[in-house]
Amino acid sequence: MRPLIAGNWKMHGMAAQLREIEAMSKTVHAARTAADVLICVPAALLSRAASIAAGRIGIGGEDCHAQASGAYTGDCSADMLKDAGATTMNAGHSDRRKYHGETDAMVAAKAEPARRAGLTTIICIGETQAQRDGGNALAVCGQQIAGSVPTDLARSGTIAIAYEPLSAIGSGHVPAPGQIIEVHRKIRECLLERAGAAGADIRILYGGSVWSDNVHDILGLADVDGVLIGGASLLA
Repeated sequence: MRPLIAGNWKMHGMAAQLREIEAMSKTVHAARTAADVLICVPAALLSRAASIAAGRIGIGGEDCHAQASGAYTGDCSADMLKDAGATTMNAGHSDRRKYHGETDAMVAAKAEPARRAGLTTIICIGETQAQRDGGNALAVCGQQIAGSVPTDLARSGTIAIAYEPLSAIGSGHVPAPGQIIEVHRKIRECLLERAGAAGADIRILYGGSVWSDNVHDILGLADVDGVLIGGASLLA
């Protein structure tokens, strides 16, 4: 499976940082890398980033509203993201779940309009440290897959799953390889149950304190089809 190297800038980046998008685009194009590269940027930068990337790397949105339009001040629809040049969007990132109270059902509701708009959706899941310490990591991730991933969408081939254990995000701590493999294997089983044979083709990304010094080891693990990178993606 062709790996996906995806960055998520979160609420970082001004016009001056678009030079990083230009540098990434040129490097990936010149290297003819055997991976797909994507950077998800704040909505204020989306159209400019897409213009600079010029199709050499993908540009994504960080979230969208479940409705196509309406009186939702400050929100962006999936169609708006597509119109601005996005190819992909995140849904259910732990930041959104934590600070905006997003539930699995809310995440699932965003994924379908994204598909209709022609976007691939990266659906994020992951357990808390307390859930892992309680021996519930696999059950929690399975429940999040069941609630966040509509069955018809899983069969459509327009999603990826990003596993981000909350204790790893921004902490510099990456779970042991065996823990990553165990959860990714569980996610694959859940996808096969929901989507049948199509579940084998859905990319499963690992995210959480991914840096240049550990990314090669992480990508070498079983059932890891790419990475979702936070802070390290701000610099080319």
